[in-house]
Amino acid sequence: MSTTVTTTESPLLRPLRIRGLELPNRIVMSPMTRTFSPGGVPTEDVAQYYRRRAEGGTGLIVTEGVGIDHPSAIDHPDVPNLHDPAAREAWRRVVGQVHEAGGKIAPQLWHVGPLFGAMRTVEDVTPMRPSGVWGEPGVTSYPQEYVERAVVPTAAMTESDIADVIAAYADAARTSAEIGFDAIAIHGGHGYLLDSFLWASTNLRDDAWGGDMLRRTAFPAAVVRAIREAIGDDLPIIYRFSQHKQQDFSARTAETPEELGIVLGALVDAGVDVLDASSRRFDAPAFDGSDLSLAGWAKKTTGAIAMGVGCVGLGKSLRDGRLAGPTVESVDNIADLEQRLATGEFDLAAIGRLHLADPRIAETLRERRPLPEFDRRIHETVLT
Repeated sequence: MSTTVTTTESPLLRPLRIRGLELPNRIVMSPMTRTFSPGGVPTEDVAQYYRRRAEGGTGLIVTEGVGIDHPSAIDHPDVPNLHDPAAREAWRRVVGQVHEAGGKIAPQLWHVGPLFGAMRTVEDVTPMRPSGVWGEPGVTSYPQEYVERAVVPTAAMTESDIADVIAAYADAARTSAEIGFDAIAIHGGHGYLLDSFLWASTNLRDDAWGGDMLRRTAFPAAVVRAIREAIGDDLPIIYRFSQHKQQDFSARTAETPEELGIVLGALVDAGVDVLDASSRRFDAPAFDGSDLSLAGWAKKTTGAIAMGVGCVGLGKSLRDGRLAGPTVESVDNIADLEQRLATGEFDLAAIGRLHLADPRIAETLRERRPLPEFDRRIHETVLT
């Protein structure tokens, strides 16, 4: 498809209002894990990292995963949190820098759930798993020795565990609002804690938190309701969901659009405003018999605002790129992205790796400059 949409016509540049949030365009910086916050405290380099993306014209920045206040929420010491006093003050500086540059920013609240201990041995902390299982390992990015350790069953979450985690999410959201973030993002995909309740391979419960698809959605929906109560009506809630899991890239939460609608409808009813459809390619058909993307089905089945993500401007997914080598060449699929936005298939475009390759990627897209390639060797080691 030829890039024929003029700059002034590009749907990427249209403004959007979500509750009390006014976005100048539809370009979102997708959340990407960055372990550059020693002891969980973002540094001034982190603040400048996000400021540069705001200065480049990105409409909304969603931060890297931020751990909620729970012992097994994260297992890397340099992943940021929101509950330590020093971390809260550091996030105030980050938010201040982004706002000063004219940007908007949301933290992505995160609990890794069954994946706690990935690539590390953590003593005396039990992973939070709905039924004590890691899932059925398939094609995964984890080495075999970790998989062998991770599949060993642990204790299933108790009612007390569930209540504690819900409260921790609410507290993190309340703190985020007090700090001055413009929206709240929740990581509910990729086999992490919230997603593990949705996935039949990790949720084997037969109580109120498991069973059929609607009951498997009860815990994520309870988290959303608690967050909505904590932050009030003004701030939007963004919810990242996925079909694939870190445990198994071929896994699927929903086998049909109808099943997807059950899950996402319950989340929207609980207070979600934006459905962030995490897929390996934004343009990949989600179900047989239709070309509609996962984000497209999210919008079609719920009527909510939907966000597409995955390989915007790049030829290989993150996992495929790792297998192929350190660099991924750019691919001009922007016209297709714009066409999907123009027809209303989805409403926002989340861009990940190109935001690392080019801090001013929004400006690059606006001015139709050549897209950069992504070099993992640089961005895994340098906070640029």
